[in-house]
Amino acid sequence: MVPEFDAKLSEYARLLVEVGLNVQPGQTPSIESNVEYAALTRKCVSACFDCGARNVAPYFGDDFTTREAFLRADGAVFDEYPSYMKARVDWLLEQKSPRLSFTGSNPELLKGVDPARIQARRKASNQPTKPYFDAMMANRFQWCVGAHPTLAWAEKVFPDKKGEEAMDALWDAIFSVCRITGDGKAVERWKEHVAATAKRCKALNEYQFTSLRYANSLGTDLTVRLPDNHVWAGGSEFTPEGVEFVANIPTEEIFTAPRWDGVDGRVYSALPLAMDGNVIRDFWMDFKDGRIVDLHAQAGEEFLRRAIEVDEGARCLGEAALVPYDSPIRNTGLLFYNTLFDENASCHLAFGHAYPSCVKGGEEMSEEEQKAAGLNQSMTHVDFMVGTPDLSIVGTTRDGKEIPVFVNGNFAF
Repeated sequence: MVPEFDAKLSEYARLLVEVGLNVQPGQTPSIESNVEYAALTRKCVSACFDCGARNVAPYFGDDFTTREAFLRADGAVFDEYPSYMKARVDWLLEQKSPRLSFTGSNPELLKGVDPARIQARRKASNQPTKPYFDAMMANRFQWCVGAHPTLAWAEKVFPDKKGEEAMDALWDAIFSVCRITGDGKAVERWKEHVAATAKRCKALNEYQFTSLRYANSLGTDLTVRLPDNHVWAGGSEFTPEGVEFVANIPTEEIFTAPRWDGVDGRVYSALPLAMDGNVIRDFWMDFKDGRIVDLHAQAGEEFLRRAIEVDEGARCLGEAALVPYDSPIRNTGLLFYNTLFDENASCHLAFGHAYPSCVKGGEEMSEEEQKAAGLNQSMTHVDFMVGTPDLSIVGTTRDGKEIPVFVNGNFAF
């Protein structure tokens, strides 16, 4: 391994573990990884022990075997969720194990796979894993999503490059947007970034807007009502014990939850959506009383329609996130075909589940209470990008004042 690259990889591992997870002495973090990510995973394991971890529980997947199974396994297996897998997530939940996971699979990994198999797998895993992922969404333990290039992903992002050249280019892009230079100071830079984001969250929370109106030249004209006592968050989160962590690295977003029944109008996508190994392009959605009532996509419409049919809540929004057009990820000029990156290059919305922390006291509410408070309930959560250079967002306060939030794609304050 080239010394300069090794230094940056070590700095990245420290960032994910010390800032992303903020592993505490005595904890047993889990690392959901891939066989192709072994070098980074090993550095993360070491970094966890450096933080005083009691043990580390890595779990490795493999893109090749995943695709082979979706194409060739007996169809009945997609309606099942193995008991040994449920036992693992139950144990992790019991331990409140911090969870580090990586994104980086081929954006078209499941291209050509019967969509019914993908949907069946999602439904079969929902109930057995629901307590675990509900706890994660409620920040009952630290969690963080990072990234690792794969050859297929790198060549998708850099179609003019092949092999090692493409991988090197994607690594450089990831290091750049994660503020990693090789000087070992990424942790300090991220703490400064998190502090600056917290100041903007404070300003938004003081407004307590009743609604936001989105408009741009693509044709977006969407009104999004916000719940009473909604909370804008971003940069970092906190567990009930007060442990601070950063759920996404990189992250540039500030987000809250719309009222599940309070969205009306049409919104146009600004970037392609990579979902379940398929790419959906140039789509719009119409909303009435919070529900998606119509949609169209130039490519991948079938997959988008299936995604909003997973359950009743999949037709409603669970997140509204603000990201300045002038941001580190957007400024790379790259389309990453990966939600972790592309959502941080653009204002975005998400259909599906809302984060309980987006309403004051939401983490302590039952599902029925969360819905009554305006938070959407679903087994899915899919981000799609809506930010453009001319995006306008205007917030309306309780006394009817209209406050510019975004002007020409960037924060107005």
